[in-house]
Amino acid sequence: MQLNIILNHQQIEYKIKRIAYQIYETFADEEEILLAGITNNGYILAEKIAAVLKEISSLKVTLCEVKIDKPHPFNPITTSVPKELYSNKSIILIDDVLNSGTTLIYGVKHFLEVPLKKFKTVVLVDRNHKKFPVKADFKGISLSTSSKEHVHVVFEADNSYAYLV
Repeated sequence: MQLNIILNHQQIEYKIKRIAYQIYETFADEEEILLAGITNNGYILAEKIAAVLKEISSLKVTLCEVKIDKPHPFNPITTSVPKELYSNKSIILIDDVLNSGTTLIYGVKHFLEVPLKKFKTVVLVDRNHKKFPVKADFKGISLSTSSKEHVHVVFEADNSYAYLV
């Protein structure tokens, strides 16, 4: 089966680097930021962004894994970092694809249970099919797709790619 590749490995690497620079510009006045990656691909993307940020900035970057039951996002959300550690901090919530906005909006809701300095969102692919009023502050690419199409991101060491089915 021929995959409809929308981003190849090199393009994804460029997008990650650009997003990292945008984050650095936005948070340059901060000493520390928390990158909160939604389990699986969102967390992998957060790790990749963190690696670039550590190369280009003096920001202290803390990684946090956000565990959301995507089919049932109203179930309790857990994080690998306790609330006390991200209270009054600047947070960037990260996922690979923004489909309907459900996962992102419930992730945002979770972090709003404590006071924050700044809060931004990142996605690699924004599909423009939102059910909720949520947006990505930083995105790799925006696609206008049909609601029947799906975007998948595959992160591999030397061959990451995103494709449409």
